Formats: sequence, structure tokens, C-alpha cells
Amino acid sequence: MEQYDYLIVGAGLCGAVFARELTDAGKRVLVIDKRDHIAGNAYTETVEGIHVHRYGAHIFHTNDRAVWAYVNRFAEFNRFTNSPVANYKGELYSLPFNMCTFNRMWGVTTPQEAAAELERQRCEAGIIEPRNLEEQAISLVGRDIYEKLVRGYTEKQWGRPCTELPAFIIKRLPVRLTFDNNYFNALYQGIPIGGYTRMVENMLDGIEVRLGIDYLKDREALDALASTTVYTGAIDAFYDTRFGPLEYRSVRFETELLDLPSFQGNAVVNYTDRETPWTRIIEHKWFRFGRDDEGRDLPKTVISREYSSAWKPGDEPYYPVNDEKNTALLARYKALAEREKRVIFCGRLAEYRYYDMDQVIAAALRCSAERIR
Repeated sequence: MEQYDYLIVGAGLCGAVFARELTDAGKRVLVIDKRDHIAGNAYTETVEGIHVHRYGAHIFHTNDRAVWAYVNRFAEFNRFTNSPVANYKGELYSLPFNMCTFNRMWGVTTPQEAAAELERQRCEAGIIEPRNLEEQAISLVGRDIYEKLVRGYTEKQWGRPCTELPAFIIKRLPVRLTFDNNYFNALYQGIPIGGYTRMVENMLDGIEVRLGIDYLKDREALDALASTTVYTGAIDAFYDTRFGPLEYRSVRFETELLDLPSFQGNAVVNYTDRETPWTRIIEHKWFRFGRDDEGRDLPKTVISREYSSAWKPGDEPYYPVNDEKNTALLARYKALAEREKRVIFCGRLAEYRYYDMDQVIAAALRCSAERIR
């Protein structure tokens, strides 16, 4: 017997927004998630007063005024601005590439000098039609920046040489002839005060949520509960990977609590040499300027080392591998999905695409609005 209008599979941002919109439109909604917590990969847990991003750093940024207004219904955001640092064998550089980067790299002090050196290196490379990621990067920023700040990090992230990666992965690299070190070129940016988990709790306020429920293991019984299912999980898993699994890159985290007031003095430090095994270190307390929810200085710190890793079924999927093979495979799964009468596919896993948080929310708002009309 159907008890709900919608069964929503996944209590991450996509599922939570969908649930909120449908509930506010008078629909009966049940949200389930196989994890023991809500908020998906944006989940934050509190350790010694520090909001720790369990599944990697999540920094909200958007130019979409409607999305910004929407998330501010459920959380107040602080003024955090992402200004990462690159560590190349002990040399520290500003990211994105700006005048601080160029001064450290070449000793230049004016935008004109920096622009001239960039152009000299581009011309020296003589690359007209980049055939791979290495040539694409060098044609954009020259060899010095590529070798120190792009190559090692990218090869660790993707697990293969840059000469074997397609050029389209790096369509552009930000180059600023100013001292602006705001990584995201976004009008709105910040971290929700109280953490992402609290924000998603507010989104799901008054909505029935059941955790520890694996939809794919009991699909028939769960589908019978509602007239429509909103599925935010992996699209290939929905179809028992009948055409083969879609590929991802995964990430492994080593997180530790340190009895120190500060480990690196910044929320994000990228390690861009090939020899350092991790891609970056996150120091979570600096997302809130080293203070707890009451504004008190925190005496300890929590860091997470991130290791990019090859993905296999069962691992946490992070970054889709959008090559020709997986694009063709996705098309076959999408053809099946388009024939579904009672299932809506929405979200990064269901659509097999990389989404920033604001894009996930915008997609969920669009998709839910189509159901409400």
C-alpha cells in the first residue's frame, strides 16, 4: 500500500532540497539513506569543538542569487574565503595564480613583468593545438608554473601522467595579474555556521527520515511505499551495472586530532610535487577562523590528509572519469532511465557528473519544480 507520494533515496543536498520542496507543496515524503547520517558527502561532525568535514572540504560558493537566498533560509553563513596555498618541496605559492605566485616564482613585481614572462614561456613552448593535458597547461601558463604547481598535483589526482590525460580536463587555468587570492570567482561564499549537518537538518525539519536503509537491497518493498521514487544514487548501480561500472576517482582520508593550536595556519594547503603522497592537507578549524560556535579560540586542531586513489566497486565515488568509454556507457544507462515511469534520477551520482554544491541545489530545485507544476 502506498503511504507516500515520493520516496527519496539519499539524504544529501539533492535529496534534502527535493524533500523540502515537495513537502512544502503538500506532498507526502519519505527520505531514506544507507548511511547512518544525513547530509551525504557534505556531512560534518564535531570533534573538540571543530566541525570536521568527514568526506573532504566543502566550501559553499555561487554566483546564483536564488540559490544563495535558498541556502540562507536554513543556515547563516560566515565570511570564509577560500585562499589555498601550494607547497612545492617547501616552497609556498598563492593559489590561484596571481601576483604573489609570480613574485615567488620569478621575482617580478609588476603586472607587466608577469604578463611578459607568461607570454615568453607560452611562445617558447610553441604549442598551437594541445594534444594532451600537459600541452594544454603549458600553452596556458608556461612551463615553470606547470612543472611546479600543476603537473605533480594533477598526476596524483588522476593516477596517470599528464601526457596521457586529455587536454579538455584543463580547459582553462586562472591567471590573475592582481594580488587577489580568492580562489573562487564567486559573488557569494562561506561556510554555514553550525556546520553542513545542521543546515541539512533544517532542510529536513518535519520530514520523515530513515537511516541505515539500503534501497538497492530491498527495492521492491521500498518502491511500493510511494507512487514515485527520486533516486540520487549511482545510475549504474540502479541497473545492477548490467553494461559494466562507470568509473570514478576516489579519495582516501587520514584524519588526526593534534594537541596544537595550529598545524599549517590555513584551511587548505595543496602539495604539488609528485613525491609527496597526499594531494592536500585540510585543517578544519580554519573554516571558522580557529573558533568554536561560541566564538572561543580552539586549543587543538584536526587535520585531514587526502590521497587520491583508483576507484573500484564498493569504494566511495568522488570524481567521474568523463572519457569516451564512460561517456558511451553513460548514454546506455541514460537510455534506460528515460524509460522509467516512476523514477526520477537527480544528483551527481544519478547523472554521473561533477557538481559543485550550488549546482546540486539548483538542479534539485529545477527538477522538483517540474513535479510540483
